[in-house]
Amino acid sequence: MPQGEFTLTRYPRLKKDALRAWDAADEYLLQRLAEEGLPAATPNLLVLNDSFGALCAALAQYRPQLWSDSHLAQQGALENFSDNDLDPADLRLLSSLREPDGKIDLLLVRIPKQLAFLEDQLYRVRPHLHAGSRIFGAGMVKDIHTSTLQLFERIIGPTSTSLARKRARLIFCQFDGTSDPGQSPYPTQYQLEHTDCCLLNHANVFSRDNLDIGTRFLLEHIPASDAPLKTADLGCGNGVIGIAAAKRNPAAELFFVDESYMAVESARANFAAVFGAERAARFQVGDGLADCETASLDLVLNNPPFHRERAVDGDAPGRMFKQAEAALKRSGELWVVGNRHLNHQAKLKRLFGHCEEVASNSKFVVLKAVKG
Repeated sequence: MPQGEFTLTRYPRLKKDALRAWDAADEYLLQRLAEEGLPAATPNLLVLNDSFGALCAALAQYRPQLWSDSHLAQQGALENFSDNDLDPADLRLLSSLREPDGKIDLLLVRIPKQLAFLEDQLYRVRPHLHAGSRIFGAGMVKDIHTSTLQLFERIIGPTSTSLARKRARLIFCQFDGTSDPGQSPYPTQYQLEHTDCCLLNHANVFSRDNLDIGTRFLLEHIPASDAPLKTADLGCGNGVIGIAAAKRNPAAELFFVDESYMAVESARANFAAVFGAERAARFQVGDGLADCETASLDLVLNNPPFHRERAVDGDAPGRMFKQAEAALKRSGELWVVGNRHLNHQAKLKRLFGHCEEVASNSKFVVLKAVKG
């Protein structure tokens, strides 16, 4: 790129990963910045949703703030900084729920998969813009729609787009400090069916508007016990699986973990709303159970994702299953729900030596694997 040559790797790092850690939208944006002589000498630079640090690495000399909802994206950016002999201290990491530092001179937005998440981010960043802020969006053509441009126009100000190049497109936006976009609608809530429980959901939480059908099926089969089971809701989302487990296992210790900051904060709020001060639980943003103490858990509940950003990530469930196997005590149980076509059974049998089908319907299967 005009800013230099960089070697980038996706994260988590896999031996046979055929996907690149950047795309044509990153290239297009960096080329455009170089053509315009940007950034300026000492800008306050904010980058949104840089999945593996391609933009931040190219602009490392300006000490960018990386604003992300993904712990894995942040770790990927840090590793790519180190691999390219860039100082990780020059990358200022912000979670999606933190306020950016200061007024933003240059804002770079990689368009996220969820339109609601983009809307939430634009509302959050607006108070940090000023009349001289330069604002660029970037994404593949298939991901930039009229609704995307309307969000920029309504929340930030006048918006236009570039011509497409290598199926990528840029968005140009000018801050209008006189406009009033109203209040952000996030977080939102919905009532859990057949209960009096109202679940809070931040903008980037999976199945934000209603209970997804896979989770609904698992909820029907969560095991119950009076034993003090150490239980993890792995990939917890808004925490509904762990909350159901807590109700059916009144003596259990609950651990909620997800790589999304918004998911963990939603789970924390929902658990507190259901149990108040009567019951405590542990919440962590991280790489699944990678940091969990070995042989420390009795029960792991998991509705694993199989997408990372817009790419199918067939390795994500397997990584979660391996983490669960390591974290489980002997005779500990991993319960998994998934689409039938994903064939989680094969992965679990290779890892645990066996796999029991607890329940199934036309779309989903609930599986149980016991650590020997």
